[in-house]
This record gives sequence, C-alpha cells and structure tokens, in this order.
Amino acid sequence: MEYLLLIAIATSFLVTALAMPEWIAKCRLDGLVWEDMNKFNRPKNVASSGGVVVIMAFILSVLVYVALKTFLFGGTIHALEIFSLIGVILILGIVGLVDDLFGWKNGGLSRRFRTFMAFIASIPLVVISAGTHSISLPFIGVTNLGILYPLILIPVGIAGASTTYNFLAGYNGLEAGQGILILSFLSFVSYITGSAWLAVVGLCMVASLLVFYYYNKVPAKVFPGDMMTYSIGALIAGMAILGNFEKVAIIIFIPYILEVILKVRGGLIKQSFGTPQKNGSLHMPYDKIYGLEHLAIYILNGFSAKPRGNSIGATEKKVTYLIHAFQIIFILIAFFLLGEVF
Repeated sequence: MEYLLLIAIATSFLVTALAMPEWIAKCRLDGLVWEDMNKFNRPKNVASSGGVVVIMAFILSVLVYVALKTFLFGGTIHALEIFSLIGVILILGIVGLVDDLFGWKNGGLSRRFRTFMAFIASIPLVVISAGTHSISLPFIGVTNLGILYPLILIPVGIAGASTTYNFLAGYNGLEAGQGILILSFLSFVSYITGSAWLAVVGLCMVASLLVFYYYNKVPAKVFPGDMMTYSIGALIAGMAILGNFEKVAIIIFIPYILEVILKVRGGLIKQSFGTPQKNGSLHMPYDKIYGLEHLAIYILNGFSAKPRGNSIGATEKKVTYLIHAFQIIFILIAFFLLGEVF
C-alpha cells in the first residue's frame, strides 16, 4: 500500500500545473515581467519569479507525504528532519524573493547580506544536529568531527550550495533542467541507501520542476527567480546532509565549482548571458571565458567567439543542452563510484 505515497509527488505536479498558468497570466497583467536577455532586442515579456509556485507546490506536497505517513502508514516519519529542511528552504526562498523584488539590474541584495542570510538559513538543520558527524578524510580515514560538523560544515554546505547554484543560470530551461537532473539522481541515491523518505521529498521538487521546465524552456514564458535557485541549492545540500552522502553531492556539484572559479576570474561581476544575434545565435560577450555558459558558446561556435561562415553555431537551447550533458557526465561518474563512496 505504500505506493500511495506517490500521491505526494503527484500533488506537487498537479499544483504546479494548475497554478503556473495563472501566475504567468497575473504577472503579465500587472507588469511583473523581466527581459529575456539571450533574445535579440531583449523582449520584456517573461513572467517573473515563477519559483513562488514551485516552492509552494513542493511544500504542500511534502506536507501531504507527512499526512499520509501519519494517518495511514505510521512508522518512522522523520518529521523533525523534514520540517527542519522546509525551514531552510523557506528562509532562503524569502531571501531570494526579496532579491527578485529589488531586481538584479539594481544590484538586488548585497552579496555579503545574501551570504550572511544563507548561513542563517542553515540554523534549522544545525539545531537538530542533522546528519552523521563522521566523515572520511584523505590520508586520515574516518574521522568524527563531533560538534564541528553541525556548527561549521552544515552552514558552509547550505550557504555554499544555495549561493553557488544561482551562479550557473540565466538561460531558458537551464536552472530547472539542472535541478531535475541533480535531484532525480540524489533521490535515487537516497532510496538505494535506505532513506526512501528523503527520496520522496526530492521527487516532490522534481515533479514541480518538470512542470516548470515546460514553461521555462526556450522560448520561456516564466523565469525562476532567485527564490527557486536558492531553494534548489539548499535542497541539494540538505539531502546530502540528511542522507549522509556528501561525497556524492560534491562530485555532481563539480560543474558549479568550476563555474565559481570562472566567475571569480571575472571578479564576480561578469554576466553569464551571451550576445544575441538576429538569426537566434549567440556570440561571446567577452574576450575571455567567465562561466560555463561562455565556454559552451565558445565550443558551439567552433572554438571561436563567433560562428564561422553561415553557421548558426551557438543558440540558447544548444548552450543549455550542452551544460546539461556536462552535468550528466558527473552524475554518471558519481553513479559508478557509489560502491566506493559507501
């Protein structure tokens, strides 16, 4: 009978499917729209902060899961861990929404304040001392970090993942597609390592993201906003902590680590967007590469800033797909290393 727990995942999918068109229509009616930066002439007609619907559907579906476990199945509910994780996501969701309201072109919230709030957001998991405090260190072996794990590693993990996930963004379908790939794999890892409850939580977000992706892919009708990107990053870190598979999370997060390195090269001020052309292609916006998005444009243009001859070369869709393919490589690496990690 526990297949009925899939009702929670279906709830997330249905709530998003019903609410997203209404959100898009309301945003357009009230002028809450943003520019599509990778389109020629940059049309300002895309609904903003669709992450509001995604996070709402996710939280409602997780509560449905808790209700089903409470009233139908009993047993271990993991309510403390679930509500702590929801607390983390809600705090970062609010921070992201405020940042969206201020607008990235106006600077939004300061980088220092966002980082500070990301550390604050980790408190719900810190106070319950989430996860296993023993980790395997090179040349040392398994080490029990004791109180240092909740007081240092959990805040660093939450702050690092939530802020970093927001770096690799700005292309139609990119953030949602990355979330679907990463969270689907982490849900699989959760299930095979005995944390089926955590797998359901992860799949609740995946279900909502599948609907969101439909409206966010090229040409986008809605953008996620920082509310969604911060929350997805926090969920990735939270699942790794609660499921005790931090090593797996680090492997699949390598593209984001590379993105940070490239962004730091540009002083964290270089934008990820390409330079759109009338024919729909994208040219390199800078002489150097300051993000995986720029690297994808460079590769798709034949290792050149611009496509040669009459070739279309890089397009927004191709850039997104190439980054997804790069992410899948690290997911496969993590999959084949599962036996060594656990």
